[in-house]
Amino acid sequence: MERISSRKNPYIMHLRQLGSDAAARREHGETALDGVKLLGEALSSGAEVTGVVCTDPGMLPPGLSCPVYCAPAELAAYASPVKNSPGPVFSVKLPRIARPAELKTAVVLEDMQDPGNVGTLIRTANALGIDAVILAGACADRSSPRAVRASMGAAFRQYVLECRTPELGALCAGLGLSLYGAALREDALDLREAALCRCAVAIGNEGHGLSAELLAQCAGTLIIPMRPGSESLNAAAAGAVLMWEMARRGDGLV
Repeated sequence: MERISSRKNPYIMHLRQLGSDAAARREHGETALDGVKLLGEALSSGAEVTGVVCTDPGMLPPGLSCPVYCAPAELAAYASPVKNSPGPVFSVKLPRIARPAELKTAVVLEDMQDPGNVGTLIRTANALGIDAVILAGACADRSSPRAVRASMGAAFRQYVLECRTPELGALCAGLGLSLYGAALREDALDLREAALCRCAVAIGNEGHGLSAELLAQCAGTLIIPMRPGSESLNAAAAGAVLMWEMARRGDGLV
């Protein structure tokens, strides 16, 4: 185990870059994360951990086959992508998840800007047995430390696709899925009355909802029934309700 003490150490600089720069994450195919739980999730999911910085080797789980560095607490905190770092800090490659043999359900996130929402919805999809998450348009980077942390390890297990919004309709058709959009429209169908079989349901940007371009590709729109006077739900909450119904009606886990 190598001991390091400088902020100019190449691996410390690498972690800092991965934690803040989406282009660097794409270039290296890695992200930077923090914490024993996430490290354990990465290892149990078969993800390739490429390096670890810790203050106490005793905190590390068994089975590590990557370079391990011991550093003072202030240096580990400097390398970490989170404030008040519990450590250890590590770099990891997000695994390529194979497409499910049979794909019956998908949730689409369009232009979702909050990485916490993206990670939370990936976590929810994985928990409820939704086959695919499709990131359409300008979504937050799913490899960002905040998104992976919000997924609570689901980012290492959930099948995720990315596409441009104009390509979404053709993508869903190719997967054998009907595309529906969650929208506050007078002609939207009550979610309780929808036939949620072999479909993809789209959730829009936190502030503006779904784009007209995406809605034009939908077979119909859905609305979550709420009490009069309620404006809307948070994107992550709306997604959880929609996916619960999809799982309840189909082959999900509930």
